[in-house]
Amino acid sequence: MTRRRFPDAVYGQGSEPDPRFSLANERTMLAWIRTSLALVAAGVALEALALPMHPTLRVVTALSFIALGALAAIAAFFGWARAERAMRRATPLPAPSIGLVLAIGVVGAAIAIVVGFATWS
Repeated sequence: MTRRRFPDAVYGQGSEPDPRFSLANERTMLAWIRTSLALVAAGVALEALALPMHPTLRVVTALSFIALGALAAIAAFFGWARAERAMRRATPLPAPSIGLVLAIGVVGAAIAIVVGFATWS
C-alpha cells in the first residue's frame, strides 16, 4: 500500500527529486515564514507601544505590517509548492513572486512611520 502525502497536487507530480533540493526548498519556505512572523510582530509592536504619532496612521501602519506578514506566509507555501513541482517535473524553477510587493509594502509603511513621527505635535 502506497502512503499518500499532502498536498497531492505537489507530491503527485513527476518523480522524487534529490532530498537535498527538497530540504533546501523547505528551508526557504521556513525563512519566508520567519519573515512573516517578524512582519506581524512589527505590526503588533507598533500598536502595542503607542508611539507618539497620529493614532489612525499608527493603526493603518500596524495593520499594513500584519497584512504583509499574512501575505508572506501564504506566499511561502505557494512558493514552496511551485518550486517542489518544478523540481519533480525537472523544469526550470519559478521566479520569486512576492519579493517586490513586500519590499514596496515595508518601505511604504516605514515612510508612514517617519511621516507620523515628523508630523506629531
